[in-house]
Formats: sequence, structure tokens, C-alpha cells
Amino acid sequence: MNFLSQHLRRSPSLFALVVTALAVAAPFASAQGTHLWTQSRLEEFEKGTPQGVAISSDGNLTEGPSLIDVRITPSTYVWSVEAGRNGATWNGAAYMGTSSPATVLAIGQDGSPVTLFESKDVAVQVVRLGPDGALYAAVLPSGKVYRLNPNATAKQDESSAAVVFDAAAFDESDSKDKTDKKSHYIWDLTFDKAGRLYIATGGPGVIYRLDPSKKDQKPEAFFKSDEEHIRSLAWDAKGNLIAGSDGSGLVYRISPDGKGYVLFEAPRREITSLAVSENGTIYAASVGDKSRNPLPPLPVQGGASMSIMIVQPGSMQAANTSASVPEGSEIYALVEGKAPRKLWSGKDEIVYALAMWDNSLIALTGNRGRIFSIRDDGSYSDIAHLTAQQGLSLARIPSPENNGGFLIGTGNTGKLATLLLARGKHEYASDVLDTGAMARFGRVEVEPGSAHYELLTRSGNVEQPVRGWTEWQPLKDGAVASPAGRYLQWKAVLGEDGRLGGVGVNYLPVNAAPVVDDLVVATGARWSAQNIAVQPPVVNIAFPSASQNAAISFDGGAAAPLQAAKDRTAITVRWAAHDDNGDDLSYSLFLRGDGETVWRLLKADITDKAYSFDSALIPDGGYQVKVVASDAPSHTPADALSGEKVSERFEVDTTPPVITHLEAIFHPVVICGGLCFPSIQVSFEAEDAFSPIAHAEYSLDAGPWKFIEPVGGLSDAKREHYNLKIELHPPDGKISEHLIAVRVYDRYENVGVAKTVIPAQTK
Repeated sequence: MNFLSQHLRRSPSLFALVVTALAVAAPFASAQGTHLWTQSRLEEFEKGTPQGVAISSDGNLTEGPSLIDVRITPSTYVWSVEAGRNGATWNGAAYMGTSSPATVLAIGQDGSPVTLFESKDVAVQVVRLGPDGALYAAVLPSGKVYRLNPNATAKQDESSAAVVFDAAAFDESDSKDKTDKKSHYIWDLTFDKAGRLYIATGGPGVIYRLDPSKKDQKPEAFFKSDEEHIRSLAWDAKGNLIAGSDGSGLVYRISPDGKGYVLFEAPRREITSLAVSENGTIYAASVGDKSRNPLPPLPVQGGASMSIMIVQPGSMQAANTSASVPEGSEIYALVEGKAPRKLWSGKDEIVYALAMWDNSLIALTGNRGRIFSIRDDGSYSDIAHLTAQQGLSLARIPSPENNGGFLIGTGNTGKLATLLLARGKHEYASDVLDTGAMARFGRVEVEPGSAHYELLTRSGNVEQPVRGWTEWQPLKDGAVASPAGRYLQWKAVLGEDGRLGGVGVNYLPVNAAPVVDDLVVATGARWSAQNIAVQPPVVNIAFPSASQNAAISFDGGAAAPLQAAKDRTAITVRWAAHDDNGDDLSYSLFLRGDGETVWRLLKADITDKAYSFDSALIPDGGYQVKVVASDAPSHTPADALSGEKVSERFEVDTTPPVITHLEAIFHPVVICGGLCFPSIQVSFEAEDAFSPIAHAEYSLDAGPWKFIEPVGGLSDAKREHYNLKIELHPPDGKISEHLIAVRVYDRYENVGVAKTVIPAQTK
């Protein structure tokens, strides 16, 4: 990597400062020259696809466990998994407690699925293999625990399976301790060394204990809490039961005789999972905001005549709604005699399950389906990406080889997967680089200290790599061997003890010619680049294509109308252009009249995308404007390219019509049968050198202007004749002098004016 990249990796605060500065300067940066695409941080590497590769928090790719999808289930959620055993080792079987629908599924050694148990409840929340070889399944919200035969060939249901615990039927009058409320939700099950079963419940939070080997033994309330739910259970090395609650986020240590002590109150409301290391450290995962109430109750139809409401803890609601808990998760480390320590936090992650593996803490999360390995110093690695949204449940695979592994149950969709240390593929495919245009790819820079890896690349011109890309090709002399294209992806194959740090790819966009997207000419409008306040009336200059097709947008949405002042002596040209390389552009305007073959320069080196000039500078006639866009500001003269567009023909007419043969003849009153008045007969001709006459008006004695139609009524020629009669209403006696004024407009609103005077008349 270059010096800056290495230095920024060692100094996060400096990195943030530089990124901020670059972000501010980016709009003014030139697009020319070689670019470097780097990936060196965990956030950048997580955009890629790892397969047996761990992404460490310090930005390194190393060998990781293999994640393999074993089976897609008919259910939406796999809330609990358990590994089948053959003595102290895994026999290849797996058991799953699911919801939607609520079942217990068994996967045999040959991979074939069997439905062991089916319930009308909402979910089979927990499945555990007991020391007696039976499989115990807890359902909610009815709050029952069933004992199942894990080797049964016939499906069991609520009528045929043995019930070992029923919260609703539990008679507390026979118990030594009494409570006013009965529990209906079972969140976790565990067995002690003596084979006794402990049941973590909610509504209220109570832990019950019973010995399944003793027939007709009634459960006892082993530990009662004032919390609403006991969510998770674990054992420490001294035989104490560790329990996590939902409500206040408490972690209890409960002695073998049922005496509880609060070890820790988390800032979050729910302890979703617990794990205990060999050295006695207790790890607790917490979610939820104490300042806000949980999500509304979830309505559940449990049968033809039963309708109930269950309030689920936050992590359960998050999975059911597929929505991320806003504050994410926090994991705390609790060491006896020391203050609790926040070990890890993830603002986008919900931790559903914890387990110890090879002196590291494994955290299974949603809603992005990530699996993390967290070390005691707070460093961590993203070791696998699930193909489902949520990782919900973990079960250790007992095996002396390769330190075993885990069965994993997922949600959205409900799957069974394995996480194993067995040797397999250790490959990582990067995110896809979009260069924005065709580009040539050069040398690949790798962080010093990387070892035992191979890099390959592939390129293409469509975003999805599966559509017409090249095959993976190894580097050639440290450079990309893939051909030029718009998109590039690299892949790392790690060997034994492989490690790969940051990767940078040099590329040079192939220069693409600028494109002038649209061009419009507005006569009678003047635009100023100085943002001078425009006085009404105004002219809106819009691109025709923008109104015809709303999907067209150029210049980052700059197709909005441009306001210009109305000015009949000016012509405004507006254009839109872009460059696929993001190069700076300059523009030149050229003008050509009707019948001409040479384009004449009007203005060069314009940086704005609009220009106004005086129409009086050119003779009347028809013209076209050409805009030439050049990327010369970002390239050497030899490499610069240009694009152009020619406007539609427009006309310039600045000469007013000429009025000739204006005559006004007075006609005195003649004998008539009714009321009669004198009149004036007016005639004249109007002619324009370039455009047709649009309309004419007259005024009598400086009065209001009145419209006149030409002889024939249709005004469509450059020369028109007018003849009209104006009646007079004078007082008795001498008739005054009269002033006749006429004005004529051509199509471009040039106006010609003339007048004549009629002397005073006598009756």
C-alpha cells in the first residue's frame, strides 16, 4: 500500500480528518490521471463475499471456518438446534425447534429430514437432549415441555408426546414457595450434572427444576425473580446457574440451593444469551432500550376457540418483524472481583446466541446474518456470512477433531447450517468496483506483511458479475490481466496460514468524449451569470426533451427551467452536457446562417452552460448554433476529446416593418335616413423584409389602440394592405383637426409606426 494508506490505518483519527477533507474537496477535484481503489478496513471488506475467510477488526483477511448450508426447512425460524450424540462425539444427526409452523425436525446422519413432533403452538422455542437420551422440547405460549423419542419413526403430537412440565397446570399449593402468577413462556432449558432439568420461564420470570428420571415428581420453583422473563441460562465451573433476564437486563448467579445474587445490571433491557469461558469469565449479550416500552403484543391464533396476546422480549420481536433493534447489541465480560467491562458492541447487529470456541467468544447475530469471533482484548473477526437474515441458535458439535464446530439455526429463512474448522475453501471475493466508464487496470498494491495468498481478477461491462464477465485470471507481473471494462472484482485465495491486508487496484479511465445532451435557443431573452435579480416579465428556458420524457435527467437534475429576463434585443443559448469520466469541461459556441457552409466562432472557453448575446450583431435571417464541449481542462491537448450538438434552426429579425401609402380622407355627413356622422377612410400598406406581418393597430386622436384586420382578413404575408373606416362624433359647428396613428408588428414583435393629420373641417 502507499504511505498514506499505511499511515491512515495506524491513525484512525487522522483517517477521519482526511476523509472529511476529501469529501469537502471532492466536487472540485479533477477526474484526470490514475485512480487507486483501496479496500483495507473491516467495513470495506464486509461488502465482499467471504468463503472460509475471517475478516478481522484491524482489516486483515485470514483463514476462517467453513460455513455450509445443510438444509432449508419448511419453517420460517429455527429457534433452537441440538447435535445428536454417539457417546461423546457427534453422530451426524441434528434436531431443530422451529416456528411457522411449530415443529421439531430431525436431520438424520444421511441428511434426510423427519418431523418428530408437531404443535399447534406458536413455536417450539427450545430443544435439548437429556442425559437419559430423550429429547426435550419446550413450546410457547402454552408453556409446556414435552419428552420425545429422538429415534421415533412416527410423528408425535401434543396428544401422544409425554408432558413433563405444564406451567398452566402447575399446582403451586404443593410447592414450598408460592407465587401469585403462573408462567406461560419457556425461553431456555438446561441440565445439571445430576441430570435435573431447569426451565427458564416468563410471565413472571421463574426458573423451575425437576428430575425427569423420577416419575410423577412435581416441578419446584427453584428461583423466582421480579423480572418479567428469564431469557437465558448457563453454568459456571462451580456449579452455579447463571441466568439473564428481560426487563432490567440482570445477570444472576444462582447457587445450587436456589439463592440468587445479581452480578450485573446491563444498560440494556434484555440479556439474550450467556456464555462462560474456562477461566470463569461470564459473557452476556444485551439488547433493547430501557427508556422505551417493548413493541406491541403479538396477536396469536392458537386454535379454533383460542385467541391470546403474547409480549415477546425485544430480540424475539426483532426477528419476527425482520427489523433491526435501533441501538444494536452490547456484550459485557464479567470477571469475579473486577468491574464489568463492555467487550464489544454492534449498532447494526442483534446478538441471539453466544458460545465459547477455541478461547474466543462466538456471537451469532441478525439482522445481517453475521457470525463474529471476539477475543478477550476486544478485537474481533467477522468469520462467516449466513445466507439468511438472522442467526438465531447455536449448538456445539462434540468432536475431538479440529476442536469441533457448531450447528446453526437461522431465521428468514429457516435453515440449518454447520460451522466447522475442517479444511476447505478459503476464498474472498471483493465488492465490485464501478469506474463509471471504460477503464484500463494496472498494478495491484498489497499491504506489506501479507503472505500465502493468490489474487485473481475479472472484469465486465454490466454490474452483475454473472452476466458476460471474463473468467477469473491471476495477476500478471503484479498487474491486473483482465481486459479493460467498466467493472472490476478481485478474489483472494488463501493458503495455509494465509493472511492478506489492504488491497489497492490502480486504474485509468479510458477517456470518453463529452456528450452534449440537449440544446435550446431562446430569442428575445437575456440571461446573466451574476445572479442579478430578474425583473418581470421573465422567460423560462427549458429543454424540450425534459418535458417529453420525465425519465431524462442530465447535469445532476439541472434540467429545471432557466429564468432569463425578457429582452427582444437578445438571444440566449442553453445546453446540458456530461462526461462519463467526470472531467471538467469547457464549451465553445459557433454560428452558421442559412445557405452558409462555415461555422463561425461566437464565443470560446465558456464554463457556464448558458450564454446570451445581442441579436443586433447579426443580420436578419435563419441561423443554427453549435455547442462544442471539450474535456481539455482535464487532459493534455493530445488526449483531449470533444462532443458537439447543433441546435434547431431559429430566426433573427430585428428590423421593424415599413408603413407606406398612409392616406386618411375625410367624408362629411351625407343625407341619410337615420342618425349619420362624418367619417375618415384610412388606407395604408405594411411590408417587412424578413418575416410575415403579425398584426396592426390604429389610434384616433391619441386614444386607445385598436386592432385592424388586413384586407382579406388573414395576416400571413410579408406585405399586407389595410383599409378601414373610422366614424366621427363631433359637436355641432366647426369640426376639429384629427390625428391618425398606425403601428404594425411583425412576427418577432418589431414594430413600425406612422401617422397622418386631417386638418380641421367646417360643416
